[in-house]
Amino acid sequence: MPAGLRSLVVDDEQPVLDELVWLLERDDRIASVRATRSGTDALRVLEQGGIDVVFLDVAMPGLSGLDIARLLGRFREAPRIVFVTAHEAHAVEAFEMNAVDYLLKPIREERLRESVRRACVEGTDTTETGDEQIAVELGGVTRFVSRASVAYVEAQGDYVRLHVDDGGSHLVRTTLGVLAQEWADAGFARVHRSLVVNLARVREVRMQAGRCSVVMAVGDERVELQVARRHTRTLRDLIHERAL
Repeated sequence: MPAGLRSLVVDDEQPVLDELVWLLERDDRIASVRATRSGTDALRVLEQGGIDVVFLDVAMPGLSGLDIARLLGRFREAPRIVFVTAHEAHAVEAFEMNAVDYLLKPIREERLRESVRRACVEGTDTTETGDEQIAVELGGVTRFVSRASVAYVEAQGDYVRLHVDDGGSHLVRTTLGVLAQEWADAGFARVHRSLVVNLARVREVRMQAGRCSVVMAVGDERVELQVARRHTRTLRDLIHERAL
C-alpha cells in the first residue's frame, strides 16, 4: 500500500461528492481521491483494483451502496468501506458487512477524519484477527468500536453497557447472558450476574475475607470489580489457562 490510502468516493449528489473530495484531499493520510456519481461506474473502478477505502452513499439509483458492499464481499482483496448516508436505518446491515464506519450527512470534517483514522488502523485486518466491530450510538451517530477495546460489560436491564479504553461507555441492546455466550470464545467471562470481563484486561485477582475481586485495565485507569462466589473458581481457572 502507498504512503496514504487510495480512496474512492461514490455519491449521486454532486454537492456532497464535491465536499467529500475536498475534505479528503485535505487529509494527509489520503494519497489519492477518485470520485463517481454512479454505482455502476464505481464497481468498474473497484474491479480494476488499487483502492484501499471506498466512501459509499447508501441510497443511490441503480446499484446502491449496500449492493456494492455485498459485491465487494466476493473480492479476494476488498477495500475498506465507509458508508455515507443521511439516515441511520441501515446501520445494522453496515455492521454485518464489516464496514469501518457509518458516517451521517451533513459531513463534519472532524467526524470524517475519524473515519479515515479507522480505515488506517483497522480496515480489513479485523476479520483476520477475529476482532469484531460493535455498532454503538454516540451523540445520534452510529459508529463502530472494536471488541478488543472493551474492558468489561455491565448489565442494564434489556441493554448492556460496554466500558471501553477511552474511558467512555456505550449502551447496546442485548442481554448480558446472550453476550457472555457469544463472546466466550473471544476471551470474555462472566464474573457476576451483572458483569462480564475481558480476561486480557485482568491485571490482578484479589482475595480478601473470602471475597474475590478483579482489577481491570481500562485505558490508563484501573477499575476493581467484585466477583460472585460461584464464578470465582471458574475465573481463576480461565486466567490460569490463558497464562499457560
